[in-house]
Amino acid sequence: MLSTLKASLLSKNSSSVGSTDSSSVLRTFLPSCSGSNHWCRFASISSLKVPWRKDRQLDEAIEQDKAWRLCNKVVKEVLNEPGQVIPLRYLEKRRERLRIAVKIETFLDQNPGLFDVYLDKIKPKTQPVPFLRVSGRLQSFLDEEKQIRDDNEQLVVAKLCKLLMMSKNKVASAEKLGDVKREFGFPNDFMCNLIPKYPNLFRLVGSPDEGKSYLELISWNPEFAKSVIEQRAEEESKLTGIGIRPSFNVKLPKGVLLKKETREWVRDWMELPYISPYEDASQLDQASPEMEKRTVGVFHELLSLSLLKRMPVPILGKFKEEYRFSNAFPNVFTRHSGIFYTSLKGGIKTAVLREAYENDQLIDRDPLLAIKDKFIELLKEGHRERERLLRLKREATQNDKQVAVDGVHLDSEQGSESCDESI
Repeated sequence: MLSTLKASLLSKNSSSVGSTDSSSVLRTFLPSCSGSNHWCRFASISSLKVPWRKDRQLDEAIEQDKAWRLCNKVVKEVLNEPGQVIPLRYLEKRRERLRIAVKIETFLDQNPGLFDVYLDKIKPKTQPVPFLRVSGRLQSFLDEEKQIRDDNEQLVVAKLCKLLMMSKNKVASAEKLGDVKREFGFPNDFMCNLIPKYPNLFRLVGSPDEGKSYLELISWNPEFAKSVIEQRAEEESKLTGIGIRPSFNVKLPKGVLLKKETREWVRDWMELPYISPYEDASQLDQASPEMEKRTVGVFHELLSLSLLKRMPVPILGKFKEEYRFSNAFPNVFTRHSGIFYTSLKGGIKTAVLREAYENDQLIDRDPLLAIKDKFIELLKEGHRERERLLRLKREATQNDKQVAVDGVHLDSEQGSESCDESI
């Protein structure tokens, strides 16, 4: 139903896109709904109820990443230590915080090839204890990771610019940006080593030591001020020779049936002109349908910029002030279940961009995901080695058992021969 509706809307508005100005769009929205029944249909937006339905394939996409995320977390923990070494028992004490379900020794046995275990003293007069250090295999991966990051540095810079360009006053908390570095593929030291390389784009203000520093955008790049949706509309326009109106791809999950009033709300909401997340929205009322349009656009762009096209909802919530999200912003994901999916895997809500996935696989892969691919291959190599050693061990055990059985048979035969001779 929605795909047909979308097609008709594209056809209806295709001729007017090229001349649409964002500021004029905002001015169109500013008048109150008192003179138009059309706008009054949105009055009950906060009470709109859309059923949530489990999407097993998107849940599986999240489930598949659990193992490498955990291993990556442990690797980062060791790399952050002085000298990049840590006593095994210290890491054991951090097991609960790292959410490792098994003992560290068991974890290392299950994931060989990440670390070397060696004996060393914590203090000069103490007895040697097991320590962990980066293995040669892991070091090779870390060298490859650095090369991939160096090759894609401009991509990271563009993402940082875009995050600041969408934010209020073009400023964001440095601490919050550090919290999302994994989601967007930023290097661990990007504040210290990357930001200073681009004084023409960024300025770090405040006191980093007190956790009150902010990253400010000081140069606006018009090339970055186009969202994924706007770029897609431009590409389609070039291919078809027809002006295509920027709009969201909407695909309701199987089995979801919307009530009549909800269908009407979706229809009217889709007819609203697209508002770029890079446009100033300070004049928009927080409870207005146009602000809802802009908020969905911001979430769509944030998820599109992320590595896996999905992010935990609590992490997105940290940027409520920067991006002017309302306190009830999580409802946007369920209200627009044809655009987003809210997964509950792992006991945390995760917002997923539906159009980015085909079943449980990403369609367009971020270049920085090559790091993840190489790390997963490192883990698989260790697992294959572990299976080989376990197989050799089983074969050796079987051989020992067979030797023991043969020995028993031989002793039995010799005993029988002795009896025969005595008789």
